Amino acid sequence: MTDPITELDERYSEPGAFPVSWEWARDLVRDAEIYWLSTVRPDGRPHVTPLIGVWVDDAWHFCTGAGERKAANLDGNPAVAVTTGANVYAQGFDMVLEGTAAVVSDNDLLHRLADAYVAKYGRQWRFEVTAGGFKGGGGLARVYRVAPVTGFGFGKGPFSQTRWRFSSPGSGASAPADGGD
Repeated sequence: MTDPITELDERYSEPGAFPVSWEWARDLVRDAEIYWLSTVRPDGRPHVTPLIGVWVDDAWHFCTGAGERKAANLDGNPAVAVTTGANVYAQGFDMVLEGTAAVVSDNDLLHRLADAYVAKYGRQWRFEVTAGGFKGGGGLARVYRVAPVTGFGFGKGPFSQTRWRFSSPGSGASAPADGGD
C-alpha cells in the first residue's frame, strides 16, 4: 500500500488542529479490540454490528458465518464502512474506513489471519483453516478483507477531521474526495 493522500478538513477542525498521520491512525485501527461493521441490506437499509478483527497486509480482516446477515448483505453489495474509536465526546480519536469486502480464499493468508486472531484475542479465538474460510465453535465462517479506499479520523481535543484517500488497486488513481461529515 502506498501512503495515502492526507488532508485536514478545516470545515470540521478547530484552529490549531493538524492532520493525523496514516501510520498513527493505522496503528489505532490495528490495536482496537472492537469494531462496528456497516453493510447494506438487500432493501437498502443499513445493518451495523460490532465484531472483532485483525489488521494484516495493509487491510482489515473479519469473519462471519456464511448464514449470517452480514454475509448475505455482502453477497449483494460488498461496500462496507468499519468504525472504531473512543466512545466519549471530548477526548480520544474515532476512525471510519470505507472499502469493499472481498472473500479471502488464499490458504497461506488464512493461516496467517488465524494466527493473528490468537495473537490479538487469545487462544479462545483459535480458528481451524478449511477450504473457504475458518472453522470454529460456530461452524464455517467466511473471512473477508477490507482494504481502505477512504478513511476519516475524528480528533476530539482539539476537534479535527483528517481524511485519507488511498489509491485504488491497479488503477493508479485516487479514490473520490467524498465529504466525511
